[in-house]
Amino acid sequence: MHSLKLLALASAALAASAAHAAAPSTWAYSAKTGVGASYEAYVDGAYKAGGKTGAVSKVWFSIADGVLTETMYGLIHEAQIKQMRIAVQTATGLAVEGADTTSKTEYLHVDAAGRPLSPAYKITTTDKQGRFVIEKRIFTDPDRNSLFVRVTVKALKGPVTPTLVLEPHMANTGGGDTGVASATALTAYEGRAFLSLKGTKPFAKASASTLKDNDALAGLKATTTSAKGAIVLTGQLPAVTKEATFDFAIGFGPDAKTADATAAATLKTGYAEVLARFNGEGARVGWEDYLASLTELPRLREASEDGGKLVQASALMLKVQEDRTHAGALIASLSNPWGDTVDATESSTGYKAVWPRDFYQCAMALAALGDKETPLAAFHYLPTVQVGAKTPGNKGDGGWFLQKSHVDGTPEWVGVQLDQTAMPIMLGWKLWKLGWLSDKDLKTFYGEMLKPAADFLVKGGKVDLGWNHATITPPFTQQERWEEQGGYSPSTTAAVIAGLVVAGDIAEAAGDTASAETYRKTADDYSSKVEARMVTTKGAFGDGHYYLRLNSDQDPDNKSPVEERNGQAAVPENKMLDAGFLELVRYGVRRADDPAIVASLPKLDDEAMEDLYRVRYSFTFPGVDGTFPGWRRYGVDGYGEDTKTGANYGADGQMRPGQRGRVWPIFTGERGHYELALAGVAGKPDAAAVRRIRDTYVKAMELFANEGLMIPEQVWDGVGAPSAHGYTRGEGTDSATPLAWSHAEYVKLLRSVSDGQVWDNYAPVKARFSR
Repeated sequence: MHSLKLLALASAALAASAAHAAAPSTWAYSAKTGVGASYEAYVDGAYKAGGKTGAVSKVWFSIADGVLTETMYGLIHEAQIKQMRIAVQTATGLAVEGADTTSKTEYLHVDAAGRPLSPAYKITTTDKQGRFVIEKRIFTDPDRNSLFVRVTVKALKGPVTPTLVLEPHMANTGGGDTGVASATALTAYEGRAFLSLKGTKPFAKASASTLKDNDALAGLKATTTSAKGAIVLTGQLPAVTKEATFDFAIGFGPDAKTADATAAATLKTGYAEVLARFNGEGARVGWEDYLASLTELPRLREASEDGGKLVQASALMLKVQEDRTHAGALIASLSNPWGDTVDATESSTGYKAVWPRDFYQCAMALAALGDKETPLAAFHYLPTVQVGAKTPGNKGDGGWFLQKSHVDGTPEWVGVQLDQTAMPIMLGWKLWKLGWLSDKDLKTFYGEMLKPAADFLVKGGKVDLGWNHATITPPFTQQERWEEQGGYSPSTTAAVIAGLVVAGDIAEAAGDTASAETYRKTADDYSSKVEARMVTTKGAFGDGHYYLRLNSDQDPDNKSPVEERNGQAAVPENKMLDAGFLELVRYGVRRADDPAIVASLPKLDDEAMEDLYRVRYSFTFPGVDGTFPGWRRYGVDGYGEDTKTGANYGADGQMRPGQRGRVWPIFTGERGHYELALAGVAGKPDAAAVRRIRDTYVKAMELFANEGLMIPEQVWDGVGAPSAHGYTRGEGTDSATPLAWSHAEYVKLLRSVSDGQVWDNYAPVKARFSR
């Protein structure tokens, strides 16, 4: 999805490595099995105190490899903790969670069918030598900026002594912290970000030390109680002979007193009541109430193949990954991709940021669930990330949307991706037609946001923001949806055409008939040139007739090179396949049985192709009958682990020629949508066709999810050297889990299957181009 993002991080890592003699601190493993936050109700479409959920908690957490990992406080990208593990001294040596244990992730609060009712987790880590078992119960306090952790330690082969090992990354960096340890609390701060970890009982011993060579366990030997820089805090618990339970709270705040008081208040409220409030049990308002508000959730559960477990988890995941200061700010993932080899010396958002494309997918999925509030909040949020006179540093034309930004609108990446300018228009039209966005609001947003966006899709303009001084001439996009290079892109062009057609409807409703005509005529022009610009008849694969991933000029047959990216050498454009052309069908720009669409599928699906160029891979899963399809982003994709060494993408700040992008579950969903459109070409799809789609594409996405019901960005395709993590085929990699877009695609596929038609197909687009 976002390979330029990791290129930037890799460069930063390289610079930091050169500047520091010691190894820089990193983030945690990115294959999360759980993420969570409190449900907070809007007050007049915003997050503020005084509503039915009371004070607003602004804490998020994640879980990977059986341990608490990145925990955020403040804005959703502002990590304060890298991880917290438990080290256990046994009669036969020291063991630590992660390296020396196996783990299991379960939801703490489920319904009678085993479907999750809240993102509260029970994490069980078991010593590989059978000496102990640790159970952790983790959730946030919905009334405070704090995290509750209940720890139960079971000694199986003699007494054990557990110690909390906390690695703060205050203010979203792995250095510059100040830490103090005492029997009553472990504390850390940087700037105005403070934390305090307190228990119901004092620690037997406590230490604070400076991290050296990324070895946090060295802190177990420390005797110091204060430290600065990259730090480790430890708190030893009493020895456990059989079984003991300990309650902890990690409080956050703008000063030490507030953080300490917050943790103390959470502990005073107690485990049972904090969890009940988090869940929304009885008269309390929490996650149960949010799920109950989703009017379409019951029928989407019926469309699933797993009894509704994954769709219910997906609803939680999509809502969790929203900022709690800027209502409607939907991020890509609560993870830092390949975080365990990414330098944390400098602040970075990872995927905890806004991309209007991912944002659109999430808002549309939430609408598909019947959430009437969050998609509207999301739409109202969009001016925050639209470029204009108020955008810091902007001296060029506006109307387009930032490539990537912090949730407060701070520009982070400033490339122009035309699909990200079209999708806000598409979302607005959808909400209007659902009856959720009023005519009055539509007209207001047309003048303030949608018309400038549509005008940019027609005329383009001169960009002057940050490094970007390009002149944009649509539908040629400076970057397509994988953010790596420019050209005529089938997926981008599909969104641009759809955005302009529905902009015509909106303009007409607003009384701007002249603009309505311009938008529709421009869409007609772009549509009339799709095949001439993006379909080759002299390609390198099969009979030579198929859609290109990208064309940098007007001639799809001239074999012009696609630029080198992610360590992969440049190849002719006709040797790089992807499934982006299916978006033309999804949005209604082309029929599912269009000749060029149909001609492209055999090349896309050719599993006999050389691995470098091959896109489709089939998977089998233990105990499950059948094979299930998956697709890479495109052939020659280098956004993934090294096939020669198994190293993470961009490890040590290096782009390697062996890097390989793996299979993305979202494309299984995209193909399922296409197959539904194809089955419905002559009318409503028959029951047998819908059953095939459910058995193949819905089931595949469910199988790609991990035990925590998180759908990854990428799953292991089995090509090349195994990663150090020992992935099996079909298992999520260290790239990013959960990916909000993956969950959104799954939800939208269920809605489409349930409706018998593609959820984000646009009727006026279909009527115009693909009747």
